[in-house]
Amino acid sequence: MNGATRKPASRRDVLKLASAAVVGTATGAIAQPAPERSLRVAHLTDSHIQPERGGDAGLARCLTDVQARHQPDLVLFGGDNIMDAFGQSADRAAALFKLWRTTLQRELSVPHLTCLGNHDVWGWDRPNSHCTGDEPKFGKQWAIDEFQMPGRYFAGDLNGWRLIVLDSTHTDGGDGYTGKLDEPQFHWLSEQLAAAAPATPVCVLSHIPIVCACAMFDGENEKGGDWKIPGSFVHIDARRIKDLFYRHRNVKLALSGHIHLVDRVDYLGVSYLCNGAVSAGWWKGSNQECANGYGIIDLYPDGAFAAEYHTFDWQPRE
Repeated sequence: MNGATRKPASRRDVLKLASAAVVGTATGAIAQPAPERSLRVAHLTDSHIQPERGGDAGLARCLTDVQARHQPDLVLFGGDNIMDAFGQSADRAAALFKLWRTTLQRELSVPHLTCLGNHDVWGWDRPNSHCTGDEPKFGKQWAIDEFQMPGRYFAGDLNGWRLIVLDSTHTDGGDGYTGKLDEPQFHWLSEQLAAAAPATPVCVLSHIPIVCACAMFDGENEKGGDWKIPGSFVHIDARRIKDLFYRHRNVKLALSGHIHLVDRVDYLGVSYLCNGAVSAGWWKGSNQECANGYGIIDLYPDGAFAAEYHTFDWQPRE
C-alpha cells in the first residue's frame, strides 16, 4: 500500500512524545484513492554496537541503507543498542555508550527514539560488572541518559498515531532479568489506553516481545520433551497485557526485538512484529534464518499498516 507522504516529522515534533501520544483513522471504498500515509517508521533493534567484528561499521552501514532506501520519518531503536552493559565493567559500558553516541551523531540525520533492552542496563550481573549495586550509574538510568530518553517508559502523539514505549526488562531478584511490566508501569499503560480516543490507533514498542512465536526457537526449549520458554525470552505477563489490549481495540501494532529472529503474530486484532536484529547473530553472521536487517513500517490514518523486514549488505568480520 503506497501513498503520498506528509512532511517528515521534525526533531521538535518527536520530542513531544515525552508527554503526548500517536493516532489515525479512515476507511475508503475500493474505488477511492489510497489513504495518505501518516508516517514511515524504521524499526532497528538489537544493534549490539561494539568495536569488535566491525559492529560500529555495521550499524553505520545499516543507517546508511535505511535512510538512502526508505527515507523514514522516524527511527525507533528497539533496545540492546550496545553490546553490552549488563555484565561489563563501567569502563567498558562507557566506551560502548560513547561509540553509540558518536555513530548516531555521524550517521543518522532523522529523528529517533529508543526503548531499553536488557543489554543496555549496567551492572545487574554484579559479579561480571564488578559492582555492588550502590554505584550512581547502576541500573537503567545511565542508559536513559545516554539515549536521551524522557524516562524508562513514555508515550506521545505523532502524525495521528499514539506511540507507547515500554520498559520490558526487570530484575529477577538475582543477577538476571525477566520480561514483564512492573505494577506502576502497567497501571500507567492502562491509564494511557483509557485516555486515548477510541478512533486513535496505537503502536507499542518494547524490547522483549509481548507475544511472539519465534521464542520457541531461541535455544532448544523443547529438548526436555515439552515446550519450556523462559520468562526472559517473552513477557511473562503477556496474558494480562493481551486482556488489556482486548479492552482497547485501537491497539493495532506491537513492535519488539530481543530474539534476533523475524516473525509476525496476529492475535485478537493486534499484530505483534518481532523484527529480527541489526546485528543478526551478534555480528557473527546470520542467527538461524535471520540476516542483518530492520523493519520498515508505513502507518496509515485508518489504523492500517504495511510492514516489511529488509536486509542490508554486511559480511561478518573477524
